[in-house]
Amino acid sequence: MTFTPPPSASASTPVFQPIVSGDALAAEAHRFATQLGHLSPEEVANRTGWTLGIIAGALALLWLLRFSIRLVARWLSPKQDQEDERGKEARRQIGGWTMSAARFVVGMFALGWILYVWGFDVRAGALGQVLGVIWRAGIIIILAVAALEISTFVITRGLHRGARHARDVRRAAQLRTLAPVLKAMAQSLIILIATMMTLSQFGVEIAPLIAGAGIIGLAIGFGAQTLVKDFLTGIFMILEDTVSIGDVVTIGNYGGVVEDMSLRTIKLRDFDGTLHIFPFSEAQVIHNKTKSFSYAVFDLSVTYSADIGRALQVMRETGEQLAEDEGFSQAIVAPIEIVGVDRLADSGVILKGRFKTMPGQQWTVQREYLRRIKQAFDENSIFMPTPAPQVRLVSAAELSARQTPTNIVDEHPEAQG
Repeated sequence: MTFTPPPSASASTPVFQPIVSGDALAAEAHRFATQLGHLSPEEVANRTGWTLGIIAGALALLWLLRFSIRLVARWLSPKQDQEDERGKEARRQIGGWTMSAARFVVGMFALGWILYVWGFDVRAGALGQVLGVIWRAGIIIILAVAALEISTFVITRGLHRGARHARDVRRAAQLRTLAPVLKAMAQSLIILIATMMTLSQFGVEIAPLIAGAGIIGLAIGFGAQTLVKDFLTGIFMILEDTVSIGDVVTIGNYGGVVEDMSLRTIKLRDFDGTLHIFPFSEAQVIHNKTKSFSYAVFDLSVTYSADIGRALQVMRETGEQLAEDEGFSQAIVAPIEIVGVDRLADSGVILKGRFKTMPGQQWTVQREYLRRIKQAFDENSIFMPTPAPQVRLVSAAELSARQTPTNIVDEHPEAQG
C-alpha cells in the first residue's frame, strides 16, 4: 500500500485563475456572426430601434448622474461659498473622475444590452462572463473614485471651514495642518481596498497578496526604521499641536515659516525664500516662536552719563503711546513691561523691556517701538553709546622697519631663494 500526498495549496489554488478561454470567445463570435446573416429586414429595423432606445437611455442616465453629483457638491458646500467663484470651480472639479468611470461602465452595460437585442446571449456565454466581470469591476471603480472625490472635498472644505470659524488661532492652524494629512490617509485606504476588490473580480486570489503584503510591510518596517520613526513622530507632533502650518520656528541653525507638513517631513521657508525640508526624525528640538503668544523684547543701550530713571520713564511712555495706536493695539496683548537695568556693558548701560503680542506680531511691534524710542531718546537728550575709534601711535623707526625687504622675506618664506 502506497501513500500519495495531497497536492499542495499553491498547486490547487493558483493565485490567478483566468475567467474564460480564448477558444470559447472565438466560437461564440463565429456563431453570432452566422446568426446576423440570417436576419430579415423587419428584424433588423426592429432591433435597430431598440438599439437607439438603449443609447438614449444610457445618455439620460449619465446626465442624471452628472446632475446628482453637482447637486451633492452644492449641498456639501458652505453657504457663503455657493456663489463664490472658487466655490463654483471646486464644485465643477468634483465628480470629474467619477463621471469618466461612469461613462465607461454605462457604455459597457449598454453594449451588453445591444448585443443581447441582436441575439447574443451575454448572460450565459463566455463573453457574458467577461462583461459581467467588467461591469462589477467598473462599479467598484466608480464607487472608489466617487469616495475619493467626495472624501477629498469633504475633508478639505470641512476643515478649512472649521478653521475659518475657529475662535482660537492655534485651533485654526491645527485644522489647516490636518487637512492634507487626513486627505492622504483616506485616499490611501480607499485605493487599497478598491484595488484588492477589483483584482478579485479578475480571478486573482487576494488572500496570498494580503499575506505577502504583510510580510513585505514587516520587512520594510525593520529595514526602514527611520521612515517609521518619521511617520510616528509626525502623527504625535500634529495631534499634540506642537507646530502647525504658518508658525515661525527654528530647527537647528535654520528658521522660517512652516509652509507645509506631511506625516514624514516639515518644510520651512526662510526670509530669503530658501525652502528647508527636515524629516521629523532629524527635527529633535523645535523652537516655536508663534505658539499662543509672543514677546517683543528690547535691549536698549544708553551711555553711563544718561539719567537712567528718566530713560526708563521714556521707555514706558513710548510703549503706552504705541499700545494706544489703532494700527498696533490689536497686535499688543498686554502693556509694556519694563524690566529695568539688565547689565552694565563696556559700551553703556543695557535697559530691558518687552511687549506681549499676538503670535507672529512681535517683529512688527518691535520695529515700530525701536523707531519711536530712538526719536524719544533724542528729544530727551538721552544718548546711545557709539563705538569710539582706537588710535595707535606708531614711531618712525617702527614704520620704517615694517617697510624693509627683510620683513617681507620673513613674512613670505616662499620668496626666499
